[in-house]
Amino acid sequence: MYIGSPYSKDTLSLKRGLRVLEVGPGSNPTRRADVLAEKFISDNKHRRGNLRVYPHQTLIEADGEHLPFADKEFDYVICCHVLEHAEDPAHFISELCRVAKAGYLETPSLIGELLAPKDSHKWVLLNIKGKLVLWEKSQLGYTFGGLQENLFLNYLPYHSLPYRLLNLTRPNFMNVRYEWRDGVDFLVNPSEPEYKSYFTDKWSMEMSGEIFPGVSGSKEFMNTLKALSVFTVEKLKRSLNIGSKPVDYCDL
Repeated sequence: MYIGSPYSKDTLSLKRGLRVLEVGPGSNPTRRADVLAEKFISDNKHRRGNLRVYPHQTLIEADGEHLPFADKEFDYVICCHVLEHAEDPAHFISELCRVAKAGYLETPSLIGELLAPKDSHKWVLLNIKGKLVLWEKSQLGYTFGGLQENLFLNYLPYHSLPYRLLNLTRPNFMNVRYEWRDGVDFLVNPSEPEYKSYFTDKWSMEMSGEIFPGVSGSKEFMNTLKALSVFTVEKLKRSLNIGSKPVDYCDL
């Protein structure tokens, strides 16, 4: 069941004592995770840098579609920017739901993939009416150009505060952010027009409003202030070097 769209995996409210798994942490593990499951221990092809871990974390070499854990072994599972690479996303999601009671999924959205595509991404996604909807990228009838990829991935996030706030306040814009409990409600390549049309047709005003619901001016203002607060706190933490940092796995 969909329960919300947190700003990021680093802003999740996870109580002490919960046992937390992260699948596919890559070079940016979540400090709150107790166990990391990583498929590519020594291959950086699918990540931006070396595999990194915190000293307190246990690293397990494992494929997300075949997790070596017991049913509901974890209270919470985090998985960011991995699902879009899956060969069998339905099985991948089922495995996450099998080993954990709740979790957080983050992937590039359909819009994010159009603006900054990656050849390694097999799926595009949207959160539609609380359902996580996946469509096979190769089956879409249009081209993912990516001529401005650096603009949206490497320039605006570091040089434009309004752009950062837009990403934080619109979870279906560049990324889908999906927190769930007791299972994920998802569809893969759905045939129902109410879902399929978002991937195959030109969006109407009504469809746009479904993906990006309108709110009152006062609520929009408060949402922006809250996002600005989150951004400021994270910026200060990085600037002041607050908190421990992960280290390269090869250095442990």
